[in-house]
Amino acid sequence: MTTEPAAKLIQPNAQNQYTVTAADLPLACPMPGMHLWNSHPRVFLPIERTGWAKCPYCSAEYTLQR
Repeated sequence: MTTEPAAKLIQPNAQNQYTVTAADLPLACPMPGMHLWNSHPRVFLPIERTGWAKCPYCSAEYTLQR
């Protein structure tokens, strides 16, 4: 259970695109700070090689800031 207020949590979904940094690696969706209770199983996304990844569950798109 998270101790963060619910207002600070974001919902992963296809309407969102996220920019991530090397500090976020290894990349998993949902990320820390996203709602987990009504989301999907945690999946690790290979973003290092291409700089871009799309979650197969929720279609959230991630771009790696280099």
